[in-house]
Amino acid sequence: MTHITAPTREQITTFIRGISLRQVRLVSGVILFAYLLSHFLNHALGNISMEALAKGVTLHTLFWQFLPVAILFYTACLVHTGLGIWALYERRQFRWKAIEPIQLVLGLSIPALVVSHVIGVRLGQTLYGHEKLYPQVFFAYWISTPYKAWLLTAVLDISWVHGCIGLYFWLRMKAFYKKAAPFLLAAAVLVPTIAMLGLYQGGRNVMDSDSLEWRRDNVTQRQMGTRAQGQVLERATDYFLIGYLGLIGLALLAKGGRALYERRGGMINLSYGNGRTVRVPRGLSVLEASLRNNVPHASVCGGRARCSTCRIRIIGDCSALPEPSQREAFVLGRVGASDPSIRLACQLRPGCDLSFFQLFLPHTMSANAHASNPTRIGQERYLVSMFVDMRGSTKLAEKRLPFDTVFIVNRFLGAVSQAVLESGGMPNQFVGDGMLALFGLTSSRPEACRQALNAASMIAANVDELNKFLEHDLREPIRFGIGIHGGEVIVGDIGYRDHMVFTALGDAVNVAARLQDMTKSLSCEAVVSDEVRVTAGLAADALPQQEVAIRGRNEPMIVRTVTDARALSALVNEEKSVAA
Repeated sequence: MTHITAPTREQITTFIRGISLRQVRLVSGVILFAYLLSHFLNHALGNISMEALAKGVTLHTLFWQFLPVAILFYTACLVHTGLGIWALYERRQFRWKAIEPIQLVLGLSIPALVVSHVIGVRLGQTLYGHEKLYPQVFFAYWISTPYKAWLLTAVLDISWVHGCIGLYFWLRMKAFYKKAAPFLLAAAVLVPTIAMLGLYQGGRNVMDSDSLEWRRDNVTQRQMGTRAQGQVLERATDYFLIGYLGLIGLALLAKGGRALYERRGGMINLSYGNGRTVRVPRGLSVLEASLRNNVPHASVCGGRARCSTCRIRIIGDCSALPEPSQREAFVLGRVGASDPSIRLACQLRPGCDLSFFQLFLPHTMSANAHASNPTRIGQERYLVSMFVDMRGSTKLAEKRLPFDTVFIVNRFLGAVSQAVLESGGMPNQFVGDGMLALFGLTSSRPEACRQALNAASMIAANVDELNKFLEHDLREPIRFGIGIHGGEVIVGDIGYRDHMVFTALGDAVNVAARLQDMTKSLSCEAVVSDEVRVTAGLAADALPQQEVAIRGRNEPMIVRTVTDARALSALVNEEKSVAA
């Protein structure tokens, strides 16, 4: 028989200390969103009848006013609101994506908008025994004070949008999110729409039923309260608003006071290791300092300590720095960064001058930033196609944070794109961790072939530099395969409406993709068709020859294997010298 041992006090203490504010915010937000979803589904019953609304609200109230659930719900309300005000105070930099400050503003507006409804219904029931159900609320909002109907609609929509943004930030990191996203989007649109229609139908029914007899049954003092009781509830609403807005004002004043204190407390210098130094107040994180001073700094997750791409390595003594928080230590542990000189820039708030360098430089070059847009659309012409693929990206992602994997793949594609651009080609399509590049859009056939060979050599050199730069983070170096072939293709804009892309279609493109696949079986870095070798002017014995079968072709094809792609540049330059 298996015995289950109770957790020790030390284990419980460790568990509690491991709970972060982000986790508390998430749990409280999910509870509130569950209440909102229940409320919306209840509202949707108005599309059926007032009787359905009455039955629905009975079940809704039975669950949410059950004492343990009610305690959990109201605790979540207070905690989530408090954390929202704390986020307003804590946030030092508002240059993240616009969706984040929008979420914060919407969240802070909800208590101010909903307080009148909550006090009028819930507090009125607790203090005076009012029974304000759907008929009474519809009468008060749709007939007595119509502006409140619009206020209620606004707060419901704002709450739903705020909750959906929060769920998006949470679920987008999950493996199932990509498949579930279309269904979640449909629910996010349909649920509030049906709920608002239910409220409209219920309000219209009440307005159609409004009569002296109906009011005698549904608008009594026992249900709606007396004028004096209403004034008490209104004063309670005013006091809450004053207190709540005062807390927000205090948070803003505290932000200003903190900024003044930090400036009067002294400024510190942050040196980036590349000769650039910025002077900032104490208390800023390194990432916030970078954003404030327009210094490019990698941060894929937006400074939430959910990736490690903002990592920096401290130069010199790091003993005076604050210890990593539990969240920072967790992320660093996940990526195997045991060196105390490696820190997360979004979490480190130095109190003294600091010198460091970034482990991941920001990826600022667009894949086709320097590519000229060809004007010949829908033409058949000779182009050299190059397929480049990163080896082992699946294995790379197995024990790595998702954002880190994407960042490394982007750095690889950046290294490839830079080589293609500098050689005179155009990065054309990105498929996963692979890329198609085209040469010859603005050059002759021989020049296009030589550009492609030079690009392959530069790719190898760039990937070598990338491997050295990431050696602290990679268990094994990045490997790649390159396939190059030239021939007649059709170039043009392919796609649908706003999703048109310029690309090349034809057998030559397909063959280049097949040659790239062959680098695995032939154990080499690049496979070049003999067509490209001849057109580029390389000697017949310059590269080893192979006869291979190409899928989709009836006859075998002569190709050249390149064990070390870096040697191609020397071969091309040698032929140029001989020709000269």
